[in-house]
Amino acid sequence: MTSKIINMAEKLKDAEDRLLEAMFAAEPIADDGFSSRVVKRIRRRLWLRRLTLPVALVIGGAIAIKPASELVIAVSKLLAVVPEGIVEAPVAWLPQIQGVAIDASFVQTVVFGAVLLVVAVIGSRTILE
Repeated sequence: MTSKIINMAEKLKDAEDRLLEAMFAAEPIADDGFSSRVVKRIRRRLWLRRLTLPVALVIGGAIAIKPASELVIAVSKLLAVVPEGIVEAPVAWLPQIQGVAIDASFVQTVVFGAVLLVVAVIGSRTILE
């Protein structure tokens, strides 16, 4: 079943439309497989681009395992040296939400996370420089 709109468009063709259809209705030009070679090359490049990033990630991760493990060991040694008074913060330092009780272990976790974040930022800046 064909649409009425398409049938109407076919009935309303003028001389220019028929001339253009006649020009483009010719057989495709023989290119001795050139277009298929171009399509293969484009597909090959697409796959190459799709695979390059994951392969680079795997290679970079394999190279970075040893320095990353050394960084983790250094951070753990640094945290062992940090006095407990820095990690433990009074509950009064945190903003109080009305009706919500914040216990001391939560405060220690937040402060410990903040210290780890600062150490990670400083460590990454020293590595990159």
